[in-house]
Amino acid sequence: MLAHTPDEIATGNGGADLRIPRLDGDGPLWLQIRRSLAQAILSGDWPAGTKVPPELSLTRHYDTSRMTVNKAIQSLATEGLVARRPKLGTVVTSRARERPVFEIWDAADAVRRVGGHYGYRLLECGMAGADEPMREELGLAARVPAIRMLCLHSSDGRPFQLEERLINIAAAPRITCQPLDDVSPGQWLLANVPWTEARHAVTARGAPPEVAAHLALPQHDACLVVERRTWNEEVPVTLVRFWYPGGDHRLEGQFRPSW
Repeated sequence: MLAHTPDEIATGNGGADLRIPRLDGDGPLWLQIRRSLAQAILSGDWPAGTKVPPELSLTRHYDTSRMTVNKAIQSLATEGLVARRPKLGTVVTSRARERPVFEIWDAADAVRRVGGHYGYRLLECGMAGADEPMREELGLAARVPAIRMLCLHSSDGRPFQLEERLINIAAAPRITCQPLDDVSPGQWLLANVPWTEARHAVTARGAPPEVAAHLALPQHDACLVVERRTWNEEVPVTLVRFWYPGGDHRLEGQFRPSW
């Protein structure tokens, strides 16, 4: 049986036990585990320096394979929430409590955090042409292989977010052999491809015909559009454009003084 209720696991972290939030039962198990551990970190229950329970302990706790647990922890490490240190194990980083207003998170987490039921549908996926406009925006030459995707994310059966994405295959070579019908490209990239820099732009735009059709909006209705570019050192990884129905969304951030 999976551990769907809160439990405590002895970690050897100063003799203290850690309470692990319950799984939500929605989606692939490794993503549920990632959300469970991330919730403990981002809420402050596991402060910086906390030792994450060993993989074998988590494997027993969740009654799953070590590979599944490793994938969840590697995803958190890629985001910078934890660091894997030789001989010390996995520890929560100080960066974890300094999340920016535009954190690298995905639609599934945003929907589930407010109690909604998340849905995902891959609408289009194929090799990007040499004249694909998003290439120039990401800084990819016409000859560089890239994948162009269109995905729809929903909340309780209603359109929540339309995702347009371009992925540099050189930065994510294994993306070409992944079944992305069930796991969104954002989730896969978070778990498998490191990033060192991200830039965001936020605009308000009228919905063009294709966007309006997918989001069930009248044409030219106001949308909140978030564009995100990520790099791994000097290599561009992905450009994504998220379209949100304008009346249903807002951006919110919490800050502290730097002194």
